[in-house]
Amino acid sequence: MLKNLKSVLVIGAKASQIRCTSVIRNYSQADQHNIKDSNIERLKRELETDKVALKWRTPVGEDPKDWTSKMALFSNKESNSDFIIMMQNPINWTPKAIKAWWQKRNVFVERHMQQYVPLRHEILGSDLAVAHFILFRGGTVKFTHSPNWMRANKDQEFDLPNKFDPLYKIEALRCDNMTLYYEGLENIRCLNSLKLLSFRNVKTFDDWCLDRVSGGIYPQLETLDISGTQITARGLSCLYRLSSLKLLIVSNRNESIEFELTCAMLEEALPNITIANSDEEQKRVKE
Repeated sequence: MLKNLKSVLVIGAKASQIRCTSVIRNYSQADQHNIKDSNIERLKRELETDKVALKWRTPVGEDPKDWTSKMALFSNKESNSDFIIMMQNPINWTPKAIKAWWQKRNVFVERHMQQYVPLRHEILGSDLAVAHFILFRGGTVKFTHSPNWMRANKDQEFDLPNKFDPLYKIEALRCDNMTLYYEGLENIRCLNSLKLLSFRNVKTFDDWCLDRVSGGIYPQLETLDISGTQITARGLSCLYRLSSLKLLIVSNRNESIEFELTCAMLEEALPNITIANSDEEQKRVKE
């Protein structure tokens, strides 16, 4: 009996020791979490204090002591440097200045009107949305199911569906002599059946525009015409992305050593491509 009692006492003592150890361990873990949280809170408070200390000047109008006019309700918080410079200079009422202002305003309006409209693409689909966009601005479109090119009439009217139709897939797109800005190119970035794309004599088409076009989805694009544009050797190098391209038409590939070297590098990157001058290509088409 004594041996059994001793064994029971020993087992009970070990069990209590284990419980105490686990309690101490759990308590120590909780303390560590609390200490960690308190340190994080302290660091956050210190960072906020440092931010306030580093803010060397309060913006005009945010200080309660500043006087503000009621006309501030009509101010534009997104005014850029051009607007500020304009307000600091006297107004120029000469005919030349008014004409320049009017032209600049028209460019601003046209850039805004050419911006990408998601709702139009949701209703019409990519191909019909692009066709509406280009035909309205004087371009021409050719669909896969028709051998004829489509162009708007003098009243900018054309016969196209006003909702999605899977029959209408664009095969060729000519934006020749159009006024097309960088913002408008967002509308023509996804054309799976496109084989020909022309920006001939688009004076607003520059290296930035070509970079946006090269990032589009044209898995079947074979011919690209950028003659008569503002493309330089710097922008030409981005065309390596268009792996299916077979013919690139430029104004003059020998216009400078830099341009000629860029064409040679592009031909090395795309073995199937041919880079031709616009006058040579026109002669070949006539023949």
